[in-house]
Amino acid sequence: MNVVLLAITLILYAISSVLFFLVLFKGRRPLRAAERVLEAGFVVHCLSIGVRFLEAGHFPLTNLHESLSVFACSLVGFYLYLQRRHRLEALGSSVSVLALLMTAAAYLSPSDIGPLPPILRSYWLPVHSLLCFLGDGAFALAFCAGVLYLLQERMIKSKSFGRLSRMLPSLQVLDEVNYRALTVGFPLLTAGIITGAIWANYAWGSYWSWDPKETWSLITWLLYAALLHQRLTVGWRGRRAAVMAMVGFGAVLFTFLGVNLLIGGLHAYS
Repeated sequence: MNVVLLAITLILYAISSVLFFLVLFKGRRPLRAAERVLEAGFVVHCLSIGVRFLEAGHFPLTNLHESLSVFACSLVGFYLYLQRRHRLEALGSSVSVLALLMTAAAYLSPSDIGPLPPILRSYWLPVHSLLCFLGDGAFALAFCAGVLYLLQERMIKSKSFGRLSRMLPSLQVLDEVNYRALTVGFPLLTAGIITGAIWANYAWGSYWSWDPKETWSLITWLLYAALLHQRLTVGWRGRRAAVMAMVGFGAVLFTFLGVNLLIGGLHAYS
């Protein structure tokens, strides 16, 4: 049943993506429909994760299928929260497409429910994993804001003031969204690393073993720590902050996918 709900989610995200792009290039008329379809997709997505939890008997963050699904859901959830505070319909286009791609990857990944490895039979599983993926969702939103910032900046410099430029949020708003997402994602990532270290000590007798995923999590944390430090102390804004948010999200993706698919290690089961 959870896979059926995920398929419905995929369809709704696809429709939402099309409607958001119509908003960008044809005008605001489809905007309300785009927002409502995305909200419906988010609700169904949450139901899919909840049903998966009931069917599996454990929190659904133990394989690629489940992790991609929760990652996409957290991204949409953060966007919908911020959308209530700012008019970010143009950001909805990039968010819906990224969520669509991640949900499609989740749907195409093996979705079989098997017995949990002994190491995952711990109450630390939902605590550590959920903190990390909520943080990743916030970083994904910062990435989307960074992409649109560079696009808007380029159009302003080339004086291409067409419909797309008018529909995109201002550079100031996009920079603020970037910063807000970072200030949410960084504490969540920090808490995720700390709880992961505590869990590792219970499981393996050591808080830190320089496993590839641990190492890349630390690299990702250092990148975002440097970005926040520069924003708060040096006053980094605009283009540099947008580029760094994109670089940081590249590290997030490598930590999440690259380590598992290319390197392996103690976290290869996830």
